[in-house]
Amino acid sequence: MQEFGLIGLGVMGKSLCRNLAGKGFRLSLYNRFVPVTEENVATGFIAEHEVLANASGFQEIAPFVASVALPRKIFMMVPAGDAVDDMIASLLPHLSAGDVLMDGGNSFYKDTERRCKQLEQAGIFYMGIGVSGGEEGALKGPSIMAGGSVDGYNLVEEYLESIAAKDIQQYPCCAFIGIGGAGHFVKMVHNGIEYAEMQLLAEVYSILRFICKYSPDEIAGLFKSQLATNLNSYLLEITVDVLQKKEGDEWLIDKILDKAGNKGTGGWTTVAACELGVPVPTLTAALFARYQSELLGERTTAAALYPLKQDAAFINTNELFNAYRVARIINHHQGFHLIEAASEKYNWSINLPELARIWTNGCIIRSELMVNLQNLLIENNKVLQHSSIINEVNYHYSSFTKMVALATTNRVAVPCMASAVHYLHAYTQEQSSANIIQAQRDFFGAHTYLRKDDSTGKKYHTEWLND
Repeated sequence: MQEFGLIGLGVMGKSLCRNLAGKGFRLSLYNRFVPVTEENVATGFIAEHEVLANASGFQEIAPFVASVALPRKIFMMVPAGDAVDDMIASLLPHLSAGDVLMDGGNSFYKDTERRCKQLEQAGIFYMGIGVSGGEEGALKGPSIMAGGSVDGYNLVEEYLESIAAKDIQQYPCCAFIGIGGAGHFVKMVHNGIEYAEMQLLAEVYSILRFICKYSPDEIAGLFKSQLATNLNSYLLEITVDVLQKKEGDEWLIDKILDKAGNKGTGGWTTVAACELGVPVPTLTAALFARYQSELLGERTTAAALYPLKQDAAFINTNELFNAYRVARIINHHQGFHLIEAASEKYNWSINLPELARIWTNGCIIRSELMVNLQNLLIENNKVLQHSSIINEVNYHYSSFTKMVALATTNRVAVPCMASAVHYLHAYTQEQSSANIIQAQRDFFGAHTYLRKDDSTGKKYHTEWLND
């Protein structure tokens, strides 16, 4: 009998298999059978890798499930959505009470909540597992965010922790996040933060490339110089490599079509924020920037309608990186605020410092900033309310606004950076303009309003045209 089963041998599934086998676990591997295109995938994969010598391959569900020792521990790596429900339906007749079924894909957290309840009725422990790190991370050590059944996690903790990345103290970057859909929710927000981190780097690149007229190699050099500072991050590291890549004598980056794709998690993050009433404009701006990039034809037409002459301009690159520094802080503040709000609403009891800890290695958004936040969040869940953060934001505030203004006057789009500036202004503005909104709402819809001089919570309505 094998001790652990894995379903779905795509890129991530294959890497996780090799990771698990490398830790000495005996595996059963299943991949669907599709004539011509997907035949003997599992057995073929096993034959290619010596580390899988003790693994068994299947393309039929019943013998695959029967090969895994009780209580079964089965990890699914299939596309989110109907494919997960279809796989559960195929597995259920063959599973037993006490088995653990895990979904390691990017499933929508509400689907995971529903599946937890469905499987609980059959006595099966269901878990939604957020896995971050890409192909390399899955092979060498990802960050793992487990949610769902606590009892299920106790049965699989050994396996998940063994394959996870290690933090600076050599503890596994793996943790039980909370019941129900908590694991997939925080992975979703992780991806939302990731969207904004990527967009912010693209905006810094845009300023340097289109305003300063620097070459990709010169920008790579500037980015590389920041790897020795507290701006160091995985995404910054890979962007240096991206910018240095050539095809012959030409920069590869200049040959890549400027239309950014997405797989849905950024949109889910925005919808979740709306449902919870949490402002995440920087995360949302990154998503909308991708949507706008898709309008290549319209952008090409509009560029001719609104011609722009850009002459090279000098900027202080230290000020640019300081602006980038502040924008990243605000991005992370919004992400953790959203997770905190969801934890309170759904009674997940998410430990934010522990979540930040498992995001310090293995995952796509690992960075020196995350290492710092791990400690700060112990004191206060609000990132922007820590004294060290306050000092840093205040010190670099003029650079922050100056760079957004520079980009704006030169017609270089910096939607994430600009949204972060306006978020900071709104966050630190004691008297907002919302009283105007409330008066307008009461005027046309009798929606009522509260008064500053009445602390009882009484709602007022004014007949605005009767005086």
